[in-house]
Amino acid sequence: MDPASQDINLNSPNKGLGVDHSDSLADVPVEGAVGNSANPLPPGLTEEEAEELRTELTKVEEEINTLRQVLSAKERHATELKRKLGLSPLTEIRQNLTKSWQDVQTSNAYLSASATLDDIAHSEAYKKTQETLSQAGQKTSAALTTVGSVISKRLGDMRNSATFKSFEDKMGNLKYKVVGPRGNGEAVTPTDTTPTQENPPF
Repeated sequence: MDPASQDINLNSPNKGLGVDHSDSLADVPVEGAVGNSANPLPPGLTEEEAEELRTELTKVEEEINTLRQVLSAKERHATELKRKLGLSPLTEIRQNLTKSWQDVQTSNAYLSASATLDDIAHSEAYKKTQETLSQAGQKTSAALTTVGSVISKRLGDMRNSATFKSFEDKMGNLKYKVVGPRGNGEAVTPTDTTPTQENPPF
């Protein structure tokens, strides 16, 4: 049976665990533990009391090791359950962030700041500032419309000016000379002669 799925009785730490205890902490020498006769006994402590303390220390270390093994088995079991439920670390982070944001929204500091912002939004100074910005936007829009109208009128005046008409006539004459009558949409007559090349390119 999988140790992770067993109900482990903590009063009998080895029950139900088929785990090798070769990596146990009991094998690690502890300062003042049994067999360490180089250290003298602290003052006021008899040999019997020291032996009792050493025995208790060994038991506590074994319990710590057992609890570590149980915790490791439970963590593996929890990971397997999360995998079966489709809960990934990313999902857990998302859930934690959502919960944290909800906690922030219900915190006193957030509620106080929100109330302060509401007070500011309903204050006279805010309303006046908003009206001023609105008027400035309207004036800017009107000014841009006026500028556009003036530019259009100036372009129209320029197009109707004698200088522009003279320039337009010169461009038309130049086009006629370069392109010929076909450029003006006139039909080509059979009398039009076009030079032919003796060796046309391939």
